[in-house]
Amino acid sequence: MRLPIVVPAALLFFSFITIVFALVQAVQIPLGALPEDSARLAATPISHFIHAVGGAVFGLLGPLQFGRVLAQKYGKLHRVCGRVFVITGFMLALSSLSLLWHFPDIGAPLASIGRLVFGLALGVALVIAMTAIRNRDFTRHRDWMIRAYAIGIGATAVSMVFIPIYAITGEPPMGLASDIAFIGSWTVCVIFAEWLVRRLPRAVNKSEQK
Repeated sequence: MRLPIVVPAALLFFSFITIVFALVQAVQIPLGALPEDSARLAATPISHFIHAVGGAVFGLLGPLQFGRVLAQKYGKLHRVCGRVFVITGFMLALSSLSLLWHFPDIGAPLASIGRLVFGLALGVALVIAMTAIRNRDFTRHRDWMIRAYAIGIGATAVSMVFIPIYAITGEPPMGLASDIAFIGSWTVCVIFAEWLVRRLPRAVNKSEQK
């Protein structure tokens, strides 16, 4: 993938807080030390743990996979990391749907619909990406991996909106405005990914994938 190093660096910087938060939760869950505002998720520790670990690894590997150096100079490592990225993506999608199933009232209806749509979309994007690489269609594979990453990391955009509000007011956003911010933030990630996909060259040098 021909993306300059500034893009992976920017993605890592953008998602750093969310990745750290997920790693902290991955430690808190087995210790039974979740904070009060997340305590109810202890009812489904396996789904919550899978979601935290999957999200952290997905967020870390995504930017590295899109870097030029890893794909060109370390093709085998790129493929191995790609498989792990896909596995953690499915972990993230399935655990999201599981948490939504167990806690259908955790958010307003609009937010719940958004979680359902994005959770399913992540799984679909990964399936299409893997089908493309099996068919040696590297361009299509690249495009759908970018889309999958944008969907999976959408929670980061939501956090970038919600965390400052929480820090200032001491309470998370509520009501219709919260739902619009939630769906809007995630949608912005998807739109940006689609814009990027359409700007990238349509032909990918297959030698870079070997």
